[in-house]
Amino acid sequence: MISIKKYAAIDIGSNAMRLLITNIVEQHDKETQFNKSALIRVPIRLGQDAFTVGEISDENIDRMVDAMKAFKLLMKVYKVEKYKACATSAMREAYNGKEVTEIIREKCDIDVDIIDGKIEATIIASSDLHDFLKTDRTYLYVDVGGGSTEFSLFTDGKMIASKSFKIGTVRMLNNMVSDIVWEEIEKWIKTNTEEFDEVILIGSGGNINKLFKLSGKLQDKPLSYLYLNSQYQYLSSLTYEQRIAELALNTDRADVIIPATKVYLNAMKWSGARQLFVPKIGLADGIVKAMYQGKL
Repeated sequence: MISIKKYAAIDIGSNAMRLLITNIVEQHDKETQFNKSALIRVPIRLGQDAFTVGEISDENIDRMVDAMKAFKLLMKVYKVEKYKACATSAMREAYNGKEVTEIIREKCDIDVDIIDGKIEATIIASSDLHDFLKTDRTYLYVDVGGGSTEFSLFTDGKMIASKSFKIGTVRMLNNMVSDIVWEEIEKWIKTNTEEFDEVILIGSGGNINKLFKLSGKLQDKPLSYLYLNSQYQYLSSLTYEQRIAELALNTDRADVIIPATKVYLNAMKWSGARQLFVPKIGLADGIVKAMYQGKL
């Protein structure tokens, strides 16, 4: 007997909004499958408002409402039976974030939860991450967003430390990350990883997924520090226009990919990790899993 449920997750990030529609396939005596049916990404850079001015602009509120109406219609077409919308760093910090959620509720009939960094890290950890972790290894999981980055340390298959820092690609583009924040991250990583002989990095987020795709590697193969560093140098040598034309990067990816790479490089350096794995996981996947498990 096979049963199929359709769930959706809306991730309102600092760089983009995403709608993930998933088919959940349940079979007797078999593990439940989570099959991605559709992923729609809309480049509304809320962080540009929230981190520089402190509020979401009227223009971007209108764009968000239009995107949410479109998401609502798509969920109807796909016959989604259950969904959840979560907003992260930009909406957390915009002083009108709560007001924006009320506008969305009123105009789109969608409730948006503004979640904190710790909950964000926990939701992502409930995605396919645990399927990836080997119990005899130590992993530093790094999720780089537009406004914040979540670091989680796993050993023996369990999370032993987790912290969210106000460092993200949109913040970095606007020169809003001080040396003190970098020093805090370095200290946190070194303190939490020093007792382990070998640490493996796991990266998630749109930028590292794009870097991985550019590498042409198979999904289960890692990126090396040397490769990542050479890509960082190469990307930095190109102009914004060249990155779009020669690497076919989206206009809202071509600028943030460089600061994102810098975060992963530093995380590898400070943890001593020589390998970086990039499983296809993220907040939207975690939201679907958490809903299914009754945690959301």
